[in-house]
Amino acid sequence: SGRSSILFATLAGVSIGLMTGGRIPLPPASMATARRRLAVRAGLLWVLGILLIATGVPVYVILPAYALMFLLALPLASLPARALLLLAGALAVIMPFVQVFLDALPFWGSPVGAPISLALGWHYPFTTWIAFVVAGLGVARAGLTRLRVQVWLMLAGTVLAAIGYGLGAATGSDPAAEAASYLGAVWTARPHSTGLLEVIGSGGFALAVLGLCLLACRTVLVWVVLPLRAVGAMPLTAYTLQLAVWGVIAASVLDRVGDLTGFRDLQPFWPLTIGTIVLCTAWALLVGRGPLETLLDAGSRFAVPAGRVSR
Repeated sequence: SGRSSILFATLAGVSIGLMTGGRIPLPPASMATARRRLAVRAGLLWVLGILLIATGVPVYVILPAYALMFLLALPLASLPARALLLLAGALAVIMPFVQVFLDALPFWGSPVGAPISLALGWHYPFTTWIAFVVAGLGVARAGLTRLRVQVWLMLAGTVLAAIGYGLGAATGSDPAAEAASYLGAVWTARPHSTGLLEVIGSGGFALAVLGLCLLACRTVLVWVVLPLRAVGAMPLTAYTLQLAVWGVIAASVLDRVGDLTGFRDLQPFWPLTIGTIVLCTAWALLVGRGPLETLLDAGSRFAVPAGRVSR
């Protein structure tokens, strides 16, 4: 229902925040190096996204949009938590009104519109979704390990989710109204609509989930959920592996890789889910960092070596 990908985008911002100093931003020289490395990561993510699209698996691959949002967030990495969260709120309220016009541009119906849409990950439009990344960056700057921040995340996120989805249930437009008017297209909580109510509701949901998970891992549950933490520690590997396995199975069993109905008829959920959890847990315990995460980090460090200190 759209919430998993929005949570994914919010966590992208958290990752950027952690890689650029956490609660206290890195000093200028170190921040410059971190920004350049993140830019390289963005480039590698974009290439990987295009390769996954080329498999023909019928999924809107989020990685191209993810890469663009990485780049857009880089100039903001030195801002404090308060400024980032205020900016995220402003973007969340303003950009859905702009997004309707952007989605309606005649360009998307041109011969090059569809491939460029895929290359930009426009199903997850960075123009509005950057609000989720900035919110995640602000959360990281607020200090993820602080109890009051974790409680605030859960409570504030729950309130935002209740407002967004509550207004959507009470007054939100239906698909016919969305197509009929500008305000109908804006005032909706429909999944993947990028409407105002979806941005508020799903953005709040992402913050609440983050806060709840952080609070849960202050207890003995931190060990109970070790397999889920293993998957969460290597999201790029898990995401890519699932799509690769999907492509191989579809090519072997179905008439074409893009046959979504045929693939669903194979009942793939539990095999993919259990297989992902088992493989990631085993890798985390026996090896450590995920393979694609390791390659991405190594590539960025190779492209942008640490600066030398003159003596």
